[in-house]
Amino acid sequence: MEKKDIKELTRRDFLKIAGAGAVLTGAALAGCKPRNKVSAEGGALGDVPTDKMEYRVNHNTSDKVSLLGYGCMRWPMRKTSGGGEEVDQDAVNELIDYAIGHGVNFFDTAPPYVRGWSETATGKALKRHPRDKFFVCTKLSTHRGAELQTFQGSRALYEKSFKDLQVDYIDYYLLHNIGISGMQGLMQRFYDNGMLDFLIKERIAGRIRNLGWTFHGDVKCFDYLLAQQDERKVLWDAVMIQLNYYDWKYATGMNTPAEYLMGELEKRNIQAIVMEPLLGGRLARVNRQGLKLLKETHPEDSAAKWAFRYAGSHPNVLTVLSGMTYLEHLQENIRTYSPLERLNGPEYEVLEQVAEILNDSNYIQCTECQYCMPCPYGLDIPGIFRHYNIIVSEEKRLKSSKDPNYDKYRREFLVGYDRAVPKLRQASQCNSCGRCKPDCPQRLDIPKEMLRVDKYAEQLKQKMEF
Repeated sequence: MEKKDIKELTRRDFLKIAGAGAVLTGAALAGCKPRNKVSAEGGALGDVPTDKMEYRVNHNTSDKVSLLGYGCMRWPMRKTSGGGEEVDQDAVNELIDYAIGHGVNFFDTAPPYVRGWSETATGKALKRHPRDKFFVCTKLSTHRGAELQTFQGSRALYEKSFKDLQVDYIDYYLLHNIGISGMQGLMQRFYDNGMLDFLIKERIAGRIRNLGWTFHGDVKCFDYLLAQQDERKVLWDAVMIQLNYYDWKYATGMNTPAEYLMGELEKRNIQAIVMEPLLGGRLARVNRQGLKLLKETHPEDSAAKWAFRYAGSHPNVLTVLSGMTYLEHLQENIRTYSPLERLNGPEYEVLEQVAEILNDSNYIQCTECQYCMPCPYGLDIPGIFRHYNIIVSEEKRLKSSKDPNYDKYRREFLVGYDRAVPKLRQASQCNSCGRCKPDCPQRLDIPKEMLRVDKYAEQLKQKMEF
């Protein structure tokens, strides 16, 4: 199948690809036979199973949760008549229908996702299905404004999620980014204002079925909340962590190795919800040296499949989130978890070698989460870093102007840069204001990385010797 944005598919195209009935209810979808037999990388894969999804049992509620969870951070967009953009609700409906029809029942969103539109778009799509066919997860995202951190502001955000999602209870409600502003921010956002006490009462009342948190940043916050459970002050039902075969040992910035995080959760029998299994897409486009190792072991498997198998192979994982904007990515991930083929010892060793290779490379550690956006000066921060990381993964990042491939790789970078990122949104426009830095979960020095990309681009534009 030709790779194209789902928003460009007509309804007839979608039905042809997905199989008759793909936009009906989950029950009606049980008998559909999708015709797509091509992966996101172009390899032959076979039909997409409708009844083989692997499920994990929630220790507290006994809910059967699909191992593949749908991350709703990057819904398809379309142009409006006024020249702006909006969520393509038809495409969202079709993707969610297809997911539910193939066994996916966990949907993760948050108030800031998709410029603030994710909860509404997700709610509209899920409302068309019986409430017992899905679990919805959202977050108390008060890290982006002091006005949200008062009790009144936090409660208003909480109640707005119910309205936007069109539900009368939330299956998983998480304190968002608990480590991003350190212990002081943790206390201010959830303890000093009484909001956590309120949420605990809401769980008792049944409006929240599972209470937990998501973690980036200062590990002292992670340890503190677990100590709260040890002291029987708060019961945590689930915790969302960044887990993949690179972050297991080599987490960068203020992130903590997932090996430690998972170990602490396992001690307390708290299940993990996995975010960033592909590390912002980097593990789907590993460099040639790493990809060679993967292909020598499983020639037909994509790099993404390796990463998803890794994340799902941990027994303490409840669900693995993937933000699937493209239909073929959704189909490939369904295949991976229908059912999951757990990694064996030699396969773990291969991924350890690939992680070591990636750790020695020149990547910018961006996961394209969009938390830094919008930039007040119009820069496409994730797009800039994505283009740079692609040339690193393809081993086309020139280290010398005397490289025999200089002319070819120079042209590829500059032409690709202009196509991927409009000139007025490129790194050269950064004035190092630093407003983006506090919002980055990876704790990147974004202005410094912008200077790195711009310096490299200027070297190529001016044909400087280096």
